[in-house]
Amino acid sequence: MSTGYLFCSDPLGARRPDPVFAEEVAVARRAGGETALLDHDALLAGDTGAALARVARGSGPYWYRGWMTPVSRYEELAHGLRARDCELLTPASRFGRAHELPGWYDVFAELTPRSVWCAISHGEPPSAPELAALTAPLGPGPAVVKDFVKSRKHEWDEACFVPALADTQRLSAVVRRFFELQGDSLAGGLVVRVYERFVPGGEARVWWVDGEPVLTTAHPDSPAELPAPDLTAVRPAVRALGCRWVTTDLALREDGVWRVVEVGDGQVSGLPAGADPYALYDALTRAGSRP
Repeated sequence: MSTGYLFCSDPLGARRPDPVFAEEVAVARRAGGETALLDHDALLAGDTGAALARVARGSGPYWYRGWMTPVSRYEELAHGLRARDCELLTPASRFGRAHELPGWYDVFAELTPRSVWCAISHGEPPSAPELAALTAPLGPGPAVVKDFVKSRKHEWDEACFVPALADTQRLSAVVRRFFELQGDSLAGGLVVRVYERFVPGGEARVWWVDGEPVLTTAHPDSPAELPAPDLTAVRPAVRALGCRWVTTDLALREDGVWRVVEVGDGQVSGLPAGADPYALYDALTRAGSRP
C-alpha cells in the first residue's frame, strides 16, 4: 500500500489543502505519496468524525502533516483513523514523546540546556514559593520559561527571559505573563530552562526519518541563516528516542559546542520559506512503505 499524507485542509474550502501546505502536497505526490485532507478545526473541537470525513476507509498508512495538535487530540485522531481501518505511522505515544519536552529531555539531557518542569492542567501559574522550589536545581542564573512545546520568545522581556532565577519576584512576573499570553493554548505545563548564549547566525533545523538526517534547513524564524551543525552527538540521541519522524533545532554556543535547542515531532514542525522538501518527502514515502 502507498504511503499516505494527511494534510490540513483550507478552512475556507475543505476540498483543497491549507495554502501553507499546498506546495508540500505537490511535493509529496511527486515523491510517490498519496494525500488526503483533514479538517483541523473540527479535530481541535473534538469532532473527529467531521475531521476525517474526507478520508477514505481502508486508506493509508498516513503521516500527519499539519498544524500543531495537542497530544490528547492526536490520540483521538489515531482512534478515529483506526475506526476507518486506517493508521498513523507515528503512534500517539511516540508523538507525545517527541512533541513535548518531558518526553524527549532525558535522552538529550547532555546536549540541551538544563531544565525543570511541572505539569499544570489549569491556567493558574505556580506561586512564587513553588517556583523557587521548582527552579532551585538550576541555580541562581538566567533562564527562559516556556510550556511543554513552545515559548513566547517574541515577547522576550515580558514573558520569556528571566535575568536571574534568584530574583523570585521577577521570575514570578514573567511566568504569570507567559500564562496570560498562552491562555487556553498552554501545552502541558511550565518548563524553566537555563539560558545559554549562542553565537549569531541562527539555528539549523535537522529533519530525521528513522534515525537518519535527511534534510537540514534554516529555522523558520531565521530563514536566511543556515548553519552547518555537527551531528556526531545528536545522531545516537535521536535513535535512542525511538520516534520515526523528528526534528532537532541546533545552535552553536559561544564556547563552540553545538547544542540542541529544541526537539519536535516532524509532522508539526515548520519548514522555512524557500526550503525544498523533496528529499524529506522522498525519505518519508520510502519509510512509510516499509513493513
